[in-house]
Amino acid sequence: MKSELKAALKSKDIQIRDPFVLPLKEEGKYYLFGSTDKNIWGPGTGFDAYVSEDLESWEGPHPVFRPPVDFFANENFWAPEVYAYGGRYYMFATFRRNDNRRLGTSVLAAACPLGPFAPLSAGPVTPEAWSSLDGSLFVDEAGDPWMVFCHEWQQIGDGEVCAVRLAPDLSRAAGEPVTLFRASEAPWTTPFVSPRYPDTVNYVTDGPYLFRGEGDGLYMLWASFIDNTYALGVARSESGGILGPWAHQPDALYRDDGGHGMVFRLFDGRLTLAIHAPNRTPEERPLFLALAENGGTITVGERLDDSAE
Repeated sequence: MKSELKAALKSKDIQIRDPFVLPLKEEGKYYLFGSTDKNIWGPGTGFDAYVSEDLESWEGPHPVFRPPVDFFANENFWAPEVYAYGGRYYMFATFRRNDNRRLGTSVLAAACPLGPFAPLSAGPVTPEAWSSLDGSLFVDEAGDPWMVFCHEWQQIGDGEVCAVRLAPDLSRAAGEPVTLFRASEAPWTTPFVSPRYPDTVNYVTDGPYLFRGEGDGLYMLWASFIDNTYALGVARSESGGILGPWAHQPDALYRDDGGHGMVFRLFDGRLTLAIHAPNRTPEERPLFLALAENGGTITVGERLDDSAE
């Protein structure tokens, strides 16, 4: 059957940060979301998405979110993640609030993966007094939803990865956040030297994402820096649950100026890593890599797309 997609783009043609892939097997399509403003460090336009059948040829961009007139944020629209949950599609995305200038993750919803997405939560679901980012949905073994997110290093110095229970409809937090670990606890991270904070020792946490391995193992990807170069690490829950404790692999999973990763399965079941690389605007592109799990350790393998060209 002839594809209905008009494949016009290759991965190397798509400027995107924080790539997130939603595979819909019943459609035979991969939906790619991410931070798509040309300059994500300034005023926010919204989020676009791309669609592919093979991770090589992409159709788009499709505008999936544009802020309403009374939206609570005007800049720094970051890291949208889209999940199929309870018969609808939910987007977790980070925005900088207009009122207190802090970052926070909000939840938006839509009837289909290409939106349009509309705000579900009343502003961010992360704590109002915190600068928080990169919220990610995780559903535990009891079927209860959680959000895993970062408490930003610019506010606390040593960035944290935290988790909070969500209400069943995902619209709000249903408890107090719990700190899972701090960036400095991982053996592979080094202090991030920032011109804005020259007198403090800073460790970055960025982009946490939880996934199951082939067995019952629960893993977490998260990004930080090695000698001021963006890198990606992985930790494993020793309890098999979200609250850990979390044991870090001693070496970074990827350290060649790329990160903010997530994991999805190809339609044939293989684990696949999505990251952006390099970590420089406007050069960032999506990169897809094979993943393997061996004895509780995650390793990265070959590229699966055209991004090396």
